[in-house]
Amino acid sequence: MTQPSPRLTTGLRDQAFRWIADDVDPDTRTELQTVLARAMGGDADAVAELADRMAGPLTFGTAGLRGPVRAGPNGMNPAVVVRTTAGVAAWLTSHGKAGGTVVVGRDARHGSAAFAVAAAEVLSAAGFAVKVLPGPLPTPVLAFAVGHLGAIAGIQVTASHNPPADNGYKLYDDTAAQIVPPADREVEAAIADAPAAVAVPRSPDATTAGSDVLETYLSRCATLPRGTARTLRVAATPMHGVGGDVLVRALRTAGFTDVRLVAEQAEPDPDFPTVAFPNPEEPGATDRLLALAAEIDADLAIALDPDADRCALGARDGDGTWRMLRGDETGVLLGEHVLSTTDSTDPLVATTIVSSSMLGGMAEAHGARYAETLTGFKWLARAGEGLVFAYEEALGVCVNPGFVRDKDGIAAAVLACDLAATTKAAGRTLFDVLDDLAVRHGVHLTDQVSVRIPDLRARAELMDRVRTAPPATLADVAVTAEDLLPEADVLRLRGEGLRVVLRPSGTEPKLKVYLEVTADVPAEEDLPESRRTAAKRLTALRTELSQLLDR
Repeated sequence: MTQPSPRLTTGLRDQAFRWIADDVDPDTRTELQTVLARAMGGDADAVAELADRMAGPLTFGTAGLRGPVRAGPNGMNPAVVVRTTAGVAAWLTSHGKAGGTVVVGRDARHGSAAFAVAAAEVLSAAGFAVKVLPGPLPTPVLAFAVGHLGAIAGIQVTASHNPPADNGYKLYDDTAAQIVPPADREVEAAIADAPAAVAVPRSPDATTAGSDVLETYLSRCATLPRGTARTLRVAATPMHGVGGDVLVRALRTAGFTDVRLVAEQAEPDPDFPTVAFPNPEEPGATDRLLALAAEIDADLAIALDPDADRCALGARDGDGTWRMLRGDETGVLLGEHVLSTTDSTDPLVATTIVSSSMLGGMAEAHGARYAETLTGFKWLARAGEGLVFAYEEALGVCVNPGFVRDKDGIAAAVLACDLAATTKAAGRTLFDVLDDLAVRHGVHLTDQVSVRIPDLRARAELMDRVRTAPPATLADVAVTAEDLLPEADVLRLRGEGLRVVLRPSGTEPKLKVYLEVTADVPAEEDLPESRRTAAKRLTALRTELSQLLDR
């Protein structure tokens, strides 16, 4: 049966007219007027588009705001940024922070410059001392600046590794870490109470932060290496983002001077023309990097995501081929490097409930404390006193919690070069180190199954179905279920040598399932067989989970 075409209702039409009247930007006013005119002319596609644009506001969720750059309340545009910042200003004032310093930074995506100006002007008019970072810079530089300048908050305009059409707005509090509940709901309520964008006062009184912020950040990064070896050739890419220049400067300041960038991806470009999806985890995204690494006979390959808070590593395997390391492989390599060299008397390392559990065994072997948190660096940054290292499997690594309380791709790259150079000087490779860790702590193989479910209700129903009737066995192993509600919408299944974690994504229309299989390694010569056994079980586990979620 043919579905009737959507019709423009009076309510939707009037809602659009009101938003247009209250918009602060002539370009987005014209944009929405054009869509409205088509809808009023009977264009069914325009009606659906208008309904989607007016379906907002964007939710102030896990990482602040994130959405497509377009006119209307359900998009990133100057009017939305103005009202959002008015809500942030009201929230800060309600918590006794009136008049304090707020740092504003941005990446180089479409709209980022205008959004940063809008945020700075609203905060200035609200009586805050606003420091704007000079030009597009990595997100970890903003996180550093909040603490360095003693600010009460920081705002970074970025959509990280989202598609080119998106942008976002990330909020840090006076701890220099991303906000956590209930702050997000409080900010969202304050945004809802904010006046129309045209009624929000704005003032051009913000000042530009000095170059000393970046210089101090770079000098701190230069202190991260533990070893003295510096002979290393590096192939790197900022993936059309803002990390290229800062990465090269950070590595050179630390003594690693032989760095070659992928030429086509070296400069910021908001269209990300050479990658289908600007995320180092995506298939094909690092093809040019690995080709460059092979061409120049590099010792290490480094890929940053567009706002440079994530770091992916690539290395040459024993057969001479280059491959990117999984996030868990990078995490345990750098975690071991930190644990074996830290001068902390009571160190703490942390990862998330969906990352490899190997870090826990490593911490125990080094006499260090270990913590697992919910997913996201807003939780990892708050794992506890004495934190020296944290990572999540999605390429987020913090090797410098003393001066950046967030994931930091630049700092992680510096320490990765230190590890690679030290390992090279000893005549070994990163894969040799991974083998050593597997022999000492067992094989830990991880994987992920993602089920795309745009309908939030259907996604919730699928989670409820698995919660109500969890499997009794997986890959021929008896498992028990642990429900983390109401703390988090997470279901964990565990059995001897395996773990499965199910959770809806906070930023994508997906249900994500994280798999881990472990196997003991009785002796070094047993490592290949232990890996084969674990890989076979992981394949079976992946197949069963895919079938379970496809019912």
